[in-house]
Amino acid sequence: MIDENGSSETGRIDKDQPKECSFCRRQIDLTRVLVKGPESAICDICVENASHVVKLAMAQNRTTLKDNIPTPHEIFDELSAYVIGQDEAKKRIAVAVYNHYKRVTSKVLGDDVEIEKSNILMIGPTGTGKTLLAQTLARYLKVPFAIADATTLTEAGYVGEDVENVLVRLFHSANGDVSQAEIGIVYIDEIDKVARKDSSTSITRDVSGEGVQQALLKILEGAEANIPPEGGRKHPEQKLVKINTKNILFICGGAFDGIDAITQNRLGKAGMGFGAPVRSKQKMGYHEILKKVEPDDLRKFGLIPELIGRLPVITPLDRLSREALMSILTEPRNALVKQYGKLIELEGVELSLKKGALSAIVDKAIELDTGARALRNVIETVMNDIMFDLPELKDVKKVVINENVVLNKEKPTFIKHKPKRKSA
Repeated sequence: MIDENGSSETGRIDKDQPKECSFCRRQIDLTRVLVKGPESAICDICVENASHVVKLAMAQNRTTLKDNIPTPHEIFDELSAYVIGQDEAKKRIAVAVYNHYKRVTSKVLGDDVEIEKSNILMIGPTGTGKTLLAQTLARYLKVPFAIADATTLTEAGYVGEDVENVLVRLFHSANGDVSQAEIGIVYIDEIDKVARKDSSTSITRDVSGEGVQQALLKILEGAEANIPPEGGRKHPEQKLVKINTKNILFICGGAFDGIDAITQNRLGKAGMGFGAPVRSKQKMGYHEILKKVEPDDLRKFGLIPELIGRLPVITPLDRLSREALMSILTEPRNALVKQYGKLIELEGVELSLKKGALSAIVDKAIELDTGARALRNVIETVMNDIMFDLPELKDVKKVVINENVVLNKEKPTFIKHKPKRKSA
């Protein structure tokens, strides 16, 4: 950096320093400061102007939810473009999200009415779309989004990741804008993995279970949290940033393996005694049981009552059927077949997946029993060798994948361009 006299920070005259701004061409004597780069320089006036432009651009990208909150139907339709099936869950989520942001933006509520946050708890097997639903919501609403795995979180003072680091990620997602972070969405996955080992109240906190639940209470309920911008443990000297979680929407998800048995047992007991209606356990499917999950079932599973109370919207997700898996593979905007088709197209080649191949992919995914995640695992295995070899192959116009490629690991068919006939 040099001043108008051509002096550097050391006080010496540097003859190699530029004498004008590379942007506005102002001479050094018309500026207060000239900042030198490797091959150019910029004056203080241009720096100020650039800062103003950047601030305007960021302001235009800021989320303004007032008057622009999509209706539940619009939210449902957007979710349906990416998530196949789960209509009941998408309706519940759409209503909860709409009510949440109406609450955030409304200025006409009286002091005698207090609307609580519509934090959401999604219950369902792995691979049913819990994470995708949360991601799609945030992208559609254009609000900052952060995701965390509950199994990596610990209470303050223990080795691991502080619960407050979830807010640090949200702060970064908002590009350091606190006001934007305070209307964002946080998704906490695997919340069922921090359940207490039994339903009895523990005297001491469990670092891997109840303690994490206790630590989550503060940020879920709507309190002010002081967070270190870069994370707490590596940079203890940094100045804390205050974030109010009152208007942050928290979505928690988990498989909750065994919750169906707890709920079914409760429903079975309700039918005992003379004159009581008899309920058949066998007639109720898994999803039907999940729809009847109540807070007390979650308590028996191992969630503490305080946490349950801060997740008022309980949304069950059903296991994916074979038909749903086939639709997920081919129909959504982010369908795997469409994604790989586009990647192959970038090589100037067309991808053709036969019906038998699609059916085989779905069958293998069902065997893996990890929902939609299994589809990616199977198709990536099928496509890996093709994607490896294709850039080296010449004159290929189409790749054809049939059932044997998927099941028996046979080579796909590469169709080449017809050679041009030489003119006589």
